Amino acid sequence: MNITDVKVFLRESNQLKAFVNIVIDDAFIIRNIKVIEGDNGLFVAMPSRRVSSGEYRDIAHPINTETRNMIERVIIEKYKEVLQGALSSANESSEKTVEKTVEKPAEKPAEEPAEEPTEEPTTE
Repeated sequence: MNITDVKVFLRESNQLKAFVNIVIDDAFIIRNIKVIEGDNGLFVAMPSRRVSSGEYRDIAHPINTETRNMIERVIIEKYKEVLQGALSSANESSEKTVEKTVEKPAEKPAEEPAEEPTEEPTTE
């Protein structure tokens, strides 16, 4: 089994960091996998639904530890890659904004001094 595509959709939330879709062997897609920040770091939660008792049950999930670890590793690596790209883009944008703000304004051409008023003789 090979994961042939991973799409990460970042979220700005306290615990929920992203939704992820994976494609297996270019033939099977699993949508709405979650990347969550837990007390012990990032982990992957498989798509689930609420049942009548109020608890959540996975809709799809690996049936052995080896497969679960492989899926989690691939998803978290891709999440970190996408997150780094997003942060780099944000930094580049803010640097451009700062550069534009800090640029020296174009110097105005020196104004010709106004003609000095000629003093008219005062008659007193």
